Amino acid sequence: MDNGQPQHKVSAASVMRCRHNRHCYRILLFFSFLAISALIFLSPLFATEVATESAAQSAAQSAAQPATSTANHALWLDIKGAIGPAASDYFERSLENAVKNNATVVILQLDTPGGLDASMREIIQNILSSPVPVVGFVAPSGARAASAGTYILYASHVAAMAPATTLGAATPVQIGGIPKMPSPDSKPQQPETEKQPVSGDPMARKMINDAAAYIRGLAELRGRNADWAEKAVREAVSLTAKKALEMKVIDIVATDMSDLIKQLHGRSVNILGKDSVLDTQGLLLNHSVPDWRSRLLGVITNPNMAYILMMIGIYGLILEFSNPGAIVPGTVGAISLLLALYAFQLLPINYAGMGLILLGVALMVGEAFEPSFGILGMGGVVAFVFGSIILIDTEVPGFGIDISVIVTFAAISALVFIFVIGMAIKARRKKVVSGLEELLGGEATVINGFEQQGTVSIHSEHWQARSKTPLNDGQLVRVTGIKGLTLEVEPVVTEPIEASSQEE
Repeated sequence: MDNGQPQHKVSAASVMRCRHNRHCYRILLFFSFLAISALIFLSPLFATEVATESAAQSAAQSAAQPATSTANHALWLDIKGAIGPAASDYFERSLENAVKNNATVVILQLDTPGGLDASMREIIQNILSSPVPVVGFVAPSGARAASAGTYILYASHVAAMAPATTLGAATPVQIGGIPKMPSPDSKPQQPETEKQPVSGDPMARKMINDAAAYIRGLAELRGRNADWAEKAVREAVSLTAKKALEMKVIDIVATDMSDLIKQLHGRSVNILGKDSVLDTQGLLLNHSVPDWRSRLLGVITNPNMAYILMMIGIYGLILEFSNPGAIVPGTVGAISLLLALYAFQLLPINYAGMGLILLGVALMVGEAFEPSFGILGMGGVVAFVFGSIILIDTEVPGFGIDISVIVTFAAISALVFIFVIGMAIKARRKKVVSGLEELLGGEATVINGFEQQGTVSIHSEHWQARSKTPLNDGQLVRVTGIKGLTLEVEPVVTEPIEASSQEE
């Protein structure tokens, strides 16, 4: 550049290395994003299991639809697995359809280890306010109605169990925090035959007392064994079907659905304060399986899938912001993140865990853009793992994040920043090929000779230069230093100007 100002492509070596690292990071992140996004296509694996004969039953139900509006019919619902928002939504909408179609009875088949308190109470409230009697049936043989399932069974107008099934263990689990370890000088645990005292933790006492009063109220409403119900809460006891019938915890033991329908005929139930006699002769049974909405809700409210959607969303947006115009990562990331946020507002979330996850991702991204040779990256991985472990704030079975999912995402994130660190180290070891540092030691050509300060040409650029010795036009000089935008130069070969003129 003329006027002594360099036409310089101001791109220092550090800037070039950073750009190179960013480019490699974007490529690796893009392929990682594609691999993680592929997990979405496996989402049906997390959905609520549906009976194998569902297609045939749905067809039969459609064929019988004109008749069911007037004929004596029952609606058969299935809740299998942990009770959560999807199960509550499925039951509520199915019950509304049963009322609309004047169903004689709703049979709710249960096989659950328990679930979320909020979802359980929503189901119970719908049962208590239903104008259609609801029969809770723990089946098939080998099934259980533990924890939340016991409350739902007690709330049902008729409680039934298949042989070799169990119910009970209705003690509320700890929500949040870490269980206290027993102290070394603590007294040995009392025998199971003795009644265990309520925990000294005020919060635990409140939870247990509330749950005990709740299930006792349900038992008294349905005329069932209230003392055992309270014992199931306070001492986590369980019963088999045969023993439950003897203790008047349930009303019926039925081998299968047909046997249950036969035993229901002529039984008196109280519906919204009025006694009614069930007529189940010639009853048409319609099996209602979860529709696409319930299955989708079951997928996204699965803690593992919600966690995966959140990570896809975060990485998708990071990739979009680091490479504007990619469109696909930003679109998929935004949709995934919104679905994850919707799922998390239905699940018991520890916000400290969420904060640690976001902090961990931010630190690992910081490692990629401003390499610190592992400090930011390792801190990010640690924060990410701990945040993932404590993210779901409950010990309810079926509502934790699988450790393999956490390890997988932590490993992917760690590999990303390890790869970036490796690229940074390689870039640092390479010889500088551009930028201001590359000028050091380079050779330049003098333009219009000067004694102390003038102009030289190097890499097709004109630079201001300063020399301690006079220089001639076209003379080769070597760059020895840089001060601001002025080069310090010295002759490559000192020409004996005066000696040459004397010889001539």
